[in-house]
Parts: sequence; C-alpha cells; structure tokens
Amino acid sequence: MPGYHGRVDPQKLASSLRSGDRRAIARLISLVEDENPGIKDVVRALGPLAGNAYVIGVTGSPGVGKSTLAAALVSAIRREDKKVSVLAVDPTSPFTGGALLGDRLRMQEHATDPGVFIRSMATRGHLGGLAWAVPHALRVLDAAGADVIVLETVGVGQAEVEVAHAADTTIVVLAPGMGDSVQANKAGILEIADIFVVNKADKPGAGETARDIEQMLHLGVATDWTPPVIQTTAESGAGVDELWAAIERHRKHLESSGELRARRERRVAREISEIALADLRLRMGEPGGGSDLDELARGVLEGKLDPYEAAARLEKRRAIRSNTGKRSTSARTSVTPTSKRFPLSP
Repeated sequence: MPGYHGRVDPQKLASSLRSGDRRAIARLISLVEDENPGIKDVVRALGPLAGNAYVIGVTGSPGVGKSTLAAALVSAIRREDKKVSVLAVDPTSPFTGGALLGDRLRMQEHATDPGVFIRSMATRGHLGGLAWAVPHALRVLDAAGADVIVLETVGVGQAEVEVAHAADTTIVVLAPGMGDSVQANKAGILEIADIFVVNKADKPGAGETARDIEQMLHLGVATDWTPPVIQTTAESGAGVDELWAAIERHRKHLESSGELRARRERRVAREISEIALADLRLRMGEPGGGSDLDELARGVLEGKLDPYEAAARLEKRRAIRSNTGKRSTSARTSVTPTSKRFPLSP
C-alpha cells in the first residue's frame, strides 16, 4: 500500500480510501494516533471527500451495555444497506499505556461484513472520554464512504461530555438498578443527551428508571427537541429498531432547523482551537523552555511571583526568543542589492 512506509503520499492514500481499501483506513487512523508529521497533508487531501457521514455518539456509565447496544444498532442500520463505521474509544492503562480494546470482541457478528468497519482507539490519558485524535479519525472514516459512524466512548461517568462535541446525535445509555437515574440528574449528562436509552429493559426497575428520566426532562427548560426515552434489550435486539427510528427523527429535526450545520461548525471550530493550543504547548516546551519553567516555578513556590505573572513572563521570554530567531534567520538568508554573483530576482 503506497504511503505506509517513509514519505506519505496524501493523494494516493485518499484514492485508496475511496476504492474501499480497508487496510488504508486502518493505516491512516494509525498515522493519526501516532501524530505522524505527514498527517497534515493527508487531512488536507481528505477534506473534499468528507462531510457526508452522520455521527452517532453512544455514552454512559460502565456496565450499561454500550458495546452490545452499539452492535445491535449496527445491525439495524445495515438492514437499510447503509455503510457503517464504528469507532470505539477505550480507556488507557495509567501503568502500561495499553488498552483492552475489547469492543471488537462484542461485535464479532459484524467482523466479516464488508459494509462495516470497526476500529478501537485508546484515550491515551486524555480526559473527557475521547482521544485527542478522534476528530481526525472520524474524518478518515467519513472520507472512506461511511454513511453512519457510531462513536462509542469509554463511559467514565458524569464528566464525560466531550462526545457531544464530536457527534451529531448523542445517546446516553442507562440501566436499571445502577443508580443511573440519579446520575442522569447531573447537569452535564442531562444537557448532552439527544436520546436516552434504558438498556437491559428485561430487568426489574427498567420502567421506573425510564419514568424518572421523563420526569426529570419535564423539569428542564423547554426546547424544540425533547429527548425521547427508549427502552431496549440489546442482547435480544428488542427496542433497537425504535432507537434507530428516534435517531432518524432527530436527524430530520436537526436538518430542518439548521442545527445540524450549526453543530458541525462548532465541532470544527473546537477542533481548530485544539490544534492551535496543541501547537502552542509544543512551542512552549521547546529546548530552553524547560529551564524557564523551572525557574519561574521556583519563584512561585518561594512566594516571589504569582502564577499569572509567571505565565506572562514565560510568554514574553518565548516571544523574545522567537523574534530573535526570525531576525537571525533573515540576516543569514538576505542578499544585498549590490551583489553581482547572486542578483535579486525581478
């Protein structure tokens, strides 16, 4: 496969994606995860190909059956002959840096389906339930021709709200008997859910959990879209077709109201900001920056500086170094007008 070793050829990789090369998809996502320098050119080449896939985010506490539900949802989508990609984000071990990436084990029924692509991705220590590389990975899957992308997150609890920034429709999954009805009252979870799912509905207490959520929604601020509460039993597939129908209704609502375009604009704006901040952090950590940070940290620790003043001094020092470097580079590369050997170009 061209571009896998050595220099990346963006146009060839983009062409391979559109031809349905699953290995190209996998390798491109690996390039994204590894922050390969060539990924900038690849993302640029993928731009015209992306923008067609609908992203469904699936989140919820551990043990509610998110992976099983995602697999059942893929089956429902495939019955409409739509191409589906699944991006399952798993937690990274703080000790080994590895991840279980066990979602594929629960989706073996789709492993041989050419219309389904499944990829696991580790968070690599990123807080909020998503890996930093997720937006690029979604763009790769989109450009590869997916009609629907199911983004399943790690389920880290009530702080896991980043999925709402990455998805068009966000599904919050709960289960009876796990205290989820109480957790659902937390503002973060309430605000990100477009659809609530009470999974494992065959267990006692499912009806009560659903009613608790519905009552909670009535206490909230009235909006153009009231999140439906769907009861499912993912293992048997019960209620999954109803869930897919609710997703389609939400999609039509977003399209007719103009909110789908607005959400995607906010998503891209957030991605641009994250890239700019990452670049800034990288520059702040260049050789020489470490000693500055250590010196300023000692000043704060000893009470000679406050953190805001220290940050301002660090920024000023970096700016001075940057400007000095530019001037020295300009001096080395400039050519005087009197030079006859190397005349200036007209």
